[in-house]
Amino acid sequence: MSRIASAFQRLAADGRKALIPYITGGFPARESTVPVMHAMVAAGADAIELGVPFSDPMADGPVIQHANEHALARKISTRDVLAMVREFRETNTSTPVVLMGYANPVERMGVDAFLQACRDVGVDGLIIVDYPPEESEAFAAAARTRGIDPIFLLAPTSSDERISQVLALASGYVYYVSLKGITGAGHLDTSEVAQRVAKIKQGTALPVGVGFGIRDGATARAIAANADAVIIGSRMIQLLEDGPIDGAPARAGDFLASVRSALDAPAVAA
Repeated sequence: MSRIASAFQRLAADGRKALIPYITGGFPARESTVPVMHAMVAAGADAIELGVPFSDPMADGPVIQHANEHALARKISTRDVLAMVREFRETNTSTPVVLMGYANPVERMGVDAFLQACRDVGVDGLIIVDYPPEESEAFAAAARTRGIDPIFLLAPTSSDERISQVLALASGYVYYVSLKGITGAGHLDTSEVAQRVAKIKQGTALPVGVGFGIRDGATARAIAANADAVIIGSRMIQLLEDGPIDGAPARAGDFLASVRSALDAPAVAA
């Protein structure tokens, strides 16, 4: 069983929901990334999405775009991000790590070489934003043969056909984008999210994680009422930048501990 499946199985047995933070590899600094990853796990993160810097992150808003530009300006490459995962695995062999990025760096390295490198360092899942499901059957199969879960995005605008295509290929979990447009933008409508998550769950036994627009413990708890995981990205990037680099792990940890506490708090009787 994969690390991702094992993590969700343990959480389901305990009646808990997964907390998955996103950070961009190499932001705010190369040397801070792995300490931040460890701090997030210590604070209650159940998996980590680690962004591979790219020059044109089309699905991301200005906060994550800035993090990508910052990392690229400091020459952070795909291989550097893979090296960060390898370093993380030296002392953590249980927390799932999912790389999130775009097709261009994958194609530049070569799909087979990229997938093998991911396996070698201990990557558990891949979200390649601009790999459409209708063109990704071979990629998904190649990833799974290496024990890596291909994870796909669904959005409020996804048609029934697109939902079916994604659910036929996905493993690990399904990532539901709660807002129309880019990350960090718009108003989070929890009732609409609940309806869309319920529709997705009708077609799959995979866990469904929800991201975009979750900024604190209250919104995380509201989303977790219907989803299996909450994914927090733009807010994490803001926290990492909001102070000295050597304080980034503590800032990330303190914030995630508050979200973890909100997720795990017992329900209040009406």
